Amino acid sequence: MRSAAATRALTAVLGAALAMSVFTPPAAAAPPSGQAPSEPHGWELADQIRNEVKPPTIPQRPFDITDYGADPTGEQDSTDAIAEAIDAASAKGGGKVVIPPGEFHTGAIHLESNIELHVSDGATVRFSQDPADYLPAVKTRWEGVELYNYSPFVYADGVRDVAITGGGTLDGQADDEHWWPWKEQPDGNGGVIETEHRDRLFQWGEDGVPVEQRRLEDSKLRPNFVQFYDSENILVKDVTLTNSPMWMIHPVLSENVTIDGVTLDSPDGPNSDGVDPESSKNVVIKNSHFDNGDDCIAIKSGRNEDGRRIGVPSENIVIHDNTMADGHGGVTIGSEMSGDVYNVFAEDNVMDSEHLDRALRIKTNSVRGGTVEQVYFRNNRIPQVGGEVIRINFQYEEGDAGEHTPTVRDVQIENVHSTGGSFGLYLRGYERSPISDVTVRDSTFSDVETPMELEHVRNLHLDNVDINDRHYDEVIDAGPLS
Repeated sequence: MRSAAATRALTAVLGAALAMSVFTPPAAAAPPSGQAPSEPHGWELADQIRNEVKPPTIPQRPFDITDYGADPTGEQDSTDAIAEAIDAASAKGGGKVVIPPGEFHTGAIHLESNIELHVSDGATVRFSQDPADYLPAVKTRWEGVELYNYSPFVYADGVRDVAITGGGTLDGQADDEHWWPWKEQPDGNGGVIETEHRDRLFQWGEDGVPVEQRRLEDSKLRPNFVQFYDSENILVKDVTLTNSPMWMIHPVLSENVTIDGVTLDSPDGPNSDGVDPESSKNVVIKNSHFDNGDDCIAIKSGRNEDGRRIGVPSENIVIHDNTMADGHGGVTIGSEMSGDVYNVFAEDNVMDSEHLDRALRIKTNSVRGGTVEQVYFRNNRIPQVGGEVIRINFQYEEGDAGEHTPTVRDVQIENVHSTGGSFGLYLRGYERSPISDVTVRDSTFSDVETPMELEHVRNLHLDNVDINDRHYDEVIDAGPLS
């Protein structure tokens, strides 16, 4: 049953809508800041990004890890053998490090430039459940803040031309006894171990502690599964990742990234986002399947002061022809977005699960700050969704408790069709910074509990939109909730 607050909000919205004139199509979106008017923008820019993002060029000379002592029965540890194969390939100028059919046990795998890690059909790589196997610590980002922590399971830092390919499986072996309990493990003082370490890290970021000094003894911050740090020309293709300790594929400060045909399967793990491009540029995510315990795709650019210190946005992200099942959001921006996000394109995706909380989500607050603009979302089918179809919210976590007012503008939604959910449109900005210039065109939102909840929204254009069989051709400005 619709709440009284939601009913009041809907009544206010409809009253404002009826007072407006007939819909007039908005002017074409302005090109991003600093971009010449003659340069492509909108979907023309998406096509350009797709054309320009190319897979790396890597020598295809093979280096079979079993030739270096790897054990295909999984009874013996193969960490050193995999590292030796990578080193041998690198010494020859690069190559294809082949994991043949079989079961292999390993600790951290560190990739080098001009290396393709090929996980063959029938191969399963099982990663150690012992945190000691991910030491020494490496430079990484954890929820948007830099530190030295456990190595991600597959890690590359400062490399060029690198790939993970093949039809095999990378199994993180995270479960209710390994890695995941850190999210809830008591610290003996009434708190949780990971929260204690997380809070300390975030305070280091706020205080500007030098990154080299950000090290936690006996860290309880779960590592990412695959992370590319400050790297370029990256391909992840056809592999399956499962049972992740935390975020699954995490390009950071990286450029020219392709994720293609990957299966990301970790619906039971906390914070097990599928793909999280962070402060990265020119990224294409396509033909992949997501089933996650958190966001399927989450675009980020650093958290709070640390994100502002680095000051590198995520931009030029194209997401197409993926399927998304469980998750907190299908395509999400934030909450770590203090370095800004520009030019996000999502089309021809299918989002289909009653356990998918939102289809498109932007989450921020005045502690995060940052600007999000030029977000394009079209031709996406949403047969099922659990919560809001479109959710943009400035009240995430801390709410309006900081001095860094966020900006979200120029969001274009076209030919999107959904069934179910709690809200069709849930847009809540600030009075001093309304969510602005959102266009929804040629779309239907069926069987939602509440059509819209709007707070501090300016220039919401509804053009040929049906919500629960009611037709809208209107421009809406919304103030505070009643």
